[in-house]
Amino acid sequence: MVWIWLGVVIALILIEVLTTNLVTIWFVASGIVALILSLFIDEYYIQFLVFVVLGIILLLTTREHLLKLMKGKYQKTNLDRVVGMIAVVTEEISKNNPGEVKVDGKRWTAISNKKIKVGSSVKVLEIDGVKLKVEEVDD
Repeated sequence: MVWIWLGVVIALILIEVLTTNLVTIWFVASGIVALILSLFIDEYYIQFLVFVVLGIILLLTTREHLLKLMKGKYQKTNLDRVVGMIAVVTEEISKNNPGEVKVDGKRWTAISNKKIKVGSSVKVLEIDGVKLKVEEVDD
């Protein structure tokens, strides 16, 4: 049984390395425990039960905390502050053709789901790469 558990642990490690989304790391740990347990207990069903139950317990109790640690603290940049600001359209924006807006003294390429004419006021919804997603606001 030791070789089977070793194979399971190696396979789960490979899956974790390929996904990098903390999918199987808890079952790697429970697989190691099951591998050690297989040195002392011959009953496969006990080893498998320990593997499954311990993996689920580890997953449920530590995943959120570990994700918070890995995510870190998000720090806004200077670009993020234009989100929510009002801009003025300097080149017409249509659904399929980006236009241009001026916000915070800078010109940006802008996209929208509707046609917006030059001189209209728009609200910046989000930054999508180097473009602003905007929507027209009433003056």
